[in-house]
Amino acid sequence: MNSKTSKWLSMAVVSSAIFLAVIDIFIVNVALPAIKKGINGTNGELQLVVAIYLLGYSCFLITGGRLGDYYGRKKMFILGMLGFTISSCFCGMAASGFQLNLARFFQGISASLMTPQGISYIQFLFPEAKERMKAIGIYGVIAGSASVIGQFLGGLLPDTHFAVEGWRLIFFINLPLGMIALLAAVFLLKETVRDTSQKFDYGGVVILTLALFCLIFPVIEGRELGWPVWSIALFVLSIVLFILFIQDQKRKSAMNKAPLIDVRLFRYRDFKIGLYASVFYFLVQESYFLITGVFFQDGLAISSHTTGYYFASQGIGYVIASVLSVKLVHRFGKKVLQSGILMMIFALILHLIFLVISGANPVAFMVILFIYGVGCGSVLPSLLALSLKTIPNQFAGTASGTYYTVQQSAIALGAGAVGGIFFYFAGDAPRFQDYVFAYKSAMITSIVLLLIVSVFLLIMPDHNHTKTGDEQVGH
Repeated sequence: MNSKTSKWLSMAVVSSAIFLAVIDIFIVNVALPAIKKGINGTNGELQLVVAIYLLGYSCFLITGGRLGDYYGRKKMFILGMLGFTISSCFCGMAASGFQLNLARFFQGISASLMTPQGISYIQFLFPEAKERMKAIGIYGVIAGSASVIGQFLGGLLPDTHFAVEGWRLIFFINLPLGMIALLAAVFLLKETVRDTSQKFDYGGVVILTLALFCLIFPVIEGRELGWPVWSIALFVLSIVLFILFIQDQKRKSAMNKAPLIDVRLFRYRDFKIGLYASVFYFLVQESYFLITGVFFQDGLAISSHTTGYYFASQGIGYVIASVLSVKLVHRFGKKVLQSGILMMIFALILHLIFLVISGANPVAFMVILFIYGVGCGSVLPSLLALSLKTIPNQFAGTASGTYYTVQQSAIALGAGAVGGIFFYFAGDAPRFQDYVFAYKSAMITSIVLLLIVSVFLLIMPDHNHTKTGDEQVGH
């Protein structure tokens, strides 16, 4: 086997991590009603199925990358893939909401260990810039394809009658895929050079994890239990912990230690505005699938597999637009993202008009979801690039890790907050009109959040307007 073939095979192996991590976000969305019935779960437990995976994923994402540098990327990839495969099996065997969500949390942690090794391996395998950009493009297409496949399988598998309940197959399917990836990693991946020069910020990881948990858990469970005192106390504690985390990170930066998040990043205006925009964008991103999947199936009585087909049309729109937007953004800059946000808002307005009617035309579902997907695909791939465009090379790794941590945390919070609005208005024994009112309330909230994103994009420096590093730093 020549070296060129070998490195592309290695690329295929490490790409399996992002494929499985992304597919397990999207495959759950469509299957949520079947999961709720299978575990006899509550609406809060349903939201946690989405949120707690992302909580584990976001809290340990930066640490996962540093562990790869410290102990070797091959070791961490194998450990993460093994943990992901085992925890997926425990998800499939869960008999209660607590068991499922505990396994989902460890599944998210495992994903955070294996996925950062992918981009790191691309840097290692493809030192030449042109070939590296090609590899990163392929990596992005794989992630996008995983979202489409996940939505399709999430609708198809719950309706499949096999030896076990269909919804359990969405987790058990990771067993053969994970085993193949593990064997391929053992025989095809080369270990990378270890970097033991920096210590881990274990304290930062603990504080951030507790802060996010104290914020997200009461958003989900507090609503369902009528906002008991402990939920308010956790909210207050989350604020205290976030302040403590910021002070801790500033102190470590001043002492030239290796903080989890380098606070110097926030001196760069593009990064700061891009991060704010991403928070509001990702509050909408995952909550949309959670709410729409439940509404289609429980509200409109659309079958699981038909819902999967509808979401697949959204995914196709996303993949097409994401490929085109990466090219268009070099020419038109942030106007591509602004157009994408307006398209998403337009599509959500169409949701409110046409997709809240029982027996609506199936073609309308597919077209409207396709438009929404095109909007998402016009924003998502380039938001990170615009946020990082003025970040110096020495901060690039930390900046991308910080961005992805905030991204996943916002997605988890959106599942709790925007999803909470939907479940609050739907009530415990919703009628059709209750579902419609709840869905409209959540969609209007999403439109407002997207309008806030458009404001941040408006004040973000234009992609084609270049400034020096000093001019880009905020004071």
